[in-house]
Amino acid sequence: MLTVEDIGRIRRAHRDRLSIRAIAKKYHHSRRKVREALQNSEPRKYTRRQAPSAPTLDPFKPIIDQILKDDEQAPPKQRHTAAQIFRRLKSEHGYPGGYDQVRRYVSSHVRQHRETFIPLEHAPGQRVECDFGHIWVDFPEGRRQVPVLLVIWAYSYCPFVIALPSERTEAILHGLVQAFEFFGCVPKELWWDNPKTVAVAILRGRERRLNERYVVLASHYNFEPLFCMPARGNEKPHVENRVKNLQRRWATPVPQAADLNALNAYLRRCCEEDRQRTVSGQRETIGQRFEAERRASLALPVRRFDACLREERQVDKYQTVAFDNNRYSVPRQWAFQAVTVKGYVDRIEVVAQGQAIARHERSYATGQQILDPRHYLATLGRKPACLDHAPVFRDWRLSPAFDQLRQQLEERHGGLAGSRQFVRVLQLLATHSIERIGEAIELTIVREGPQVDLILSRVERLGERSPSPDALSVGSPCPGIPVIHVPRPDLSQFDRFLPSGDLDHVPEPTLVIEEQLEAVAAAGDACGV
Repeated sequence: MLTVEDIGRIRRAHRDRLSIRAIAKKYHHSRRKVREALQNSEPRKYTRRQAPSAPTLDPFKPIIDQILKDDEQAPPKQRHTAAQIFRRLKSEHGYPGGYDQVRRYVSSHVRQHRETFIPLEHAPGQRVECDFGHIWVDFPEGRRQVPVLLVIWAYSYCPFVIALPSERTEAILHGLVQAFEFFGCVPKELWWDNPKTVAVAILRGRERRLNERYVVLASHYNFEPLFCMPARGNEKPHVENRVKNLQRRWATPVPQAADLNALNAYLRRCCEEDRQRTVSGQRETIGQRFEAERRASLALPVRRFDACLREERQVDKYQTVAFDNNRYSVPRQWAFQAVTVKGYVDRIEVVAQGQAIARHERSYATGQQILDPRHYLATLGRKPACLDHAPVFRDWRLSPAFDQLRQQLEERHGGLAGSRQFVRVLQLLATHSIERIGEAIELTIVREGPQVDLILSRVERLGERSPSPDALSVGSPCPGIPVIHVPRPDLSQFDRFLPSGDLDHVPEPTLVIEEQLEAVAAAGDACGV
């Protein structure tokens, strides 16, 4: 075969008026090859003018066509390969030929029916794509895999990434709320594939039956919830590529973090730094293109979405309610009543009559009882023996002052009577902080000994001197609203009505009462009463 160098030498020799015979003799080529080099300045590539004949396979081609047609309805991982078709032809139809003929025919068929695509360009502010990825992270307790929610704008490629404890519905709601607040705006369309936590059922075409809380989220932020066709991840290519980038760029080497909060702080910095990058094929940075997204997208609503699941439950005789295969305690006065349990990614709140009556840290284990000892203090007054036999009190870790007080009370009054006296002190925890009660116990023991009545009165005086928020685990009655302490009215003001001194300077009773009422009313308005 002639090379480019051979052709160049032949053409230059012919330029110098050397005959074809002489050129063939000089360079040891045939005269046909010399003429071919003079006609073409470079070697001609070999091209097959027609497909090779396969007379042995021709009778079996309709069988192969039918197999490939049936494969269109089969699961993707259970379709025929060329080797499997060859095996079936040999065993079922007595095919006498070789494998290469079958492979070439199947390849040509696949090439003709392979799907092609049209390049798309989404308008700014129109579309956001969501998906979950997984990365390994080194925590103090060891290496474990963490689910990560990715939220990507289709026009600018601007990302938001957050690690979550699970892929459940409440985690998705929490992650999307965090994403919208990070971006400062909301897209008009939000695309998923078909996770069961969001799309409960896949109906005809693109119709879906959605999770009720996800529908509320879409209504609150006013975006349209859309979904890819089943097994069509290519319909959201931006976020699919971002999952790979997350694993290769931001999680290599394996990140180290103290907890999820520290990991999310690192991922958020990565998202902010990524805005300085320019995507291949674009002239503007991600941050510059995202400004166009922000101008064209929807504004955040005034009120933040409550990213939780809600379930109606009945409190049982153990003062607990069930949620996600665990039980959480509530105060005694709500036993046997209907309540609403709100499940967040990090906590559980129990709501009754419009206010939060209990708050617990969320447990992702199964079959656990998460109990707050303060919820059982009212019952403990009638059953003091539970102080040593109920795990909720036996495992309660208080300050050393409490242990010292109980020991001295039992030494002075005996085991049962001392325990009853100690329970009276513990019941203060329903309205006072542990620190305040511990301070009163230490002062009383040092000055007067283990006197429960003195401890009770001293705690009240400390509370008047330095009021503190409600000591219950629920914190403020309404989440997000600070506790307002209404000052006690100064009754000494009524002494001004007594006839002493110059009666002309005694204020009008009506004015004094109105001032007191206005002060109380103002404090009540601050509490939302």
